[in-house]
Amino acid sequence: MLIPLADVPRWYADRKPKDTVAVRHGGEELTWEMLERNANRRARAFAERGVKAGDFIAIGLPNSNAIYETSFAVWKLGATPTSLSHRLPRGEAAAILDILKPSLVVGGEPDWNAPNSVPRDFVPEGVSDEPLDRPVARYWKAMTSGGSTGRPKVILDHLPAVTDTAAAPPLLIQPGAALLNPGPLYHNAPFIVSHFALFAGGSVTGLAKFDAEESLRLIDRHKLEWINFVPTMMHRIWALPEEVRNKYDVSSLKTVFHMAAPMPVWLKEKWIEWIGPEKVYELYGGTERQGRTVISGTEWLEHRGSVGKVDPTACAVRIIGEDGKDVPQGETGEVYFMPVEGPGTSYHYLGAEPKRRADGWESIGDVGRLDADGYLYLGDRLTDMILRGGANIYPAEVEAAVLAHPDVHSSIVVGLPDPELGNRIHAIIELNDGADPQAVIDGMGAVLGDRLSRNKHPESYEVSTVTLRDDSGKTRRTSLRDERVAWLTEGRDFRMHPARAGRA
Repeated sequence: MLIPLADVPRWYADRKPKDTVAVRHGGEELTWEMLERNANRRARAFAERGVKAGDFIAIGLPNSNAIYETSFAVWKLGATPTSLSHRLPRGEAAAILDILKPSLVVGGEPDWNAPNSVPRDFVPEGVSDEPLDRPVARYWKAMTSGGSTGRPKVILDHLPAVTDTAAAPPLLIQPGAALLNPGPLYHNAPFIVSHFALFAGGSVTGLAKFDAEESLRLIDRHKLEWINFVPTMMHRIWALPEEVRNKYDVSSLKTVFHMAAPMPVWLKEKWIEWIGPEKVYELYGGTERQGRTVISGTEWLEHRGSVGKVDPTACAVRIIGEDGKDVPQGETGEVYFMPVEGPGTSYHYLGAEPKRRADGWESIGDVGRLDADGYLYLGDRLTDMILRGGANIYPAEVEAAVLAHPDVHSSIVVGLPDPELGNRIHAIIELNDGADPQAVIDGMGAVLGDRLSRNKHPESYEVSTVTLRDDSGKTRRTSLRDERVAWLTEGRDFRMHPARAGRA
């Protein structure tokens, strides 16, 4: 049955036991009835502040039950939600809000200076919690992206704010599934999969901030079944002491998806060995929904390193070279997608133009190749590639190898100017507590030797004292590179460690 997203909480409140939990964060739980009534209160309070059908509402809240109360309140008004990091600096927030022009901002920082806003701790008072009757929102979500340029844009999803309670939920999220959301809800994947679980009558157990051991504890305690990780999270869980990792029962898990960032082959192998190939899945695609690929762990063992095949009923894929023509099978080029409904049918941008060819095929900036069976293998984003001595070096490949060192917590690889080679490979590394930086760097050659050809080894290292990736595994390589190029120009010492001779 097709119902508005606005009616989802009431639908399940009427059909499930009264004490059934829909959403929990920490010690706070919302039953379906509580979610319905709290969302109705928020919707009326927002309407009193001028929100009407067709508007955008920006949500700048940390992971919490309140985000879900707010998203359903937005749909109850026939409006479209945009989830933002509540920590966005004033300038970046201002640029997004200027593009979006929301009628209301919920949360965010005080210095965002939004003309119409309510604070993070907003609690509606003096309003009814009875159901509302409003039009269905034309667009169910509008997520943001900085892209490779760093300039913000809003990606307006063309799906309306409705769901089919009789249809099979996407991404193997079974009806009633118990889902763990470890990622920040201002990113597209955590936002959609956690809401998909609710649309299917499941439950969401959320983390305010990712913690490796706490994730395992929650899986054990609540017998959680479905999770979407980014590889950074999977690495942090795998880096736990074995006795810590093994003291939690994770047998309830049925599906572990990972997406949004490249997955090191060695790390995927470890997870497949741990929980079984039939439970591990990978998705590759963009927020724009022009196309996507999916691969199970079982398939991956036969096509190691692949991100899967396209579903021909949903989209098609091409690999196109610099000359604008399709490359031969097995050769590398830029990855282009086309949805079966045609170009521009799945989304449109606010504040940007798509990278769309005259024939309608679109790229999100990645390079890759197809094998004889149609499986896609990715290289890296075009803007991130390092041209060293005439050869293309893919940072994600080098980062995955560096990350195999047991004392490396995170790694970002960039190219820095070199008068002879054009660029040299520079690795910024974040170390585990207590690790000796020089000992790690001196031992890196042995770790990289079996994983990378010598021309791909970093030629310098920088030990970072700040977190390199956020909880979603995201980083901005271009900004990091530009910052270090400026430092070199200024003659600034930023803790450069040359690789030992003969090792890189």
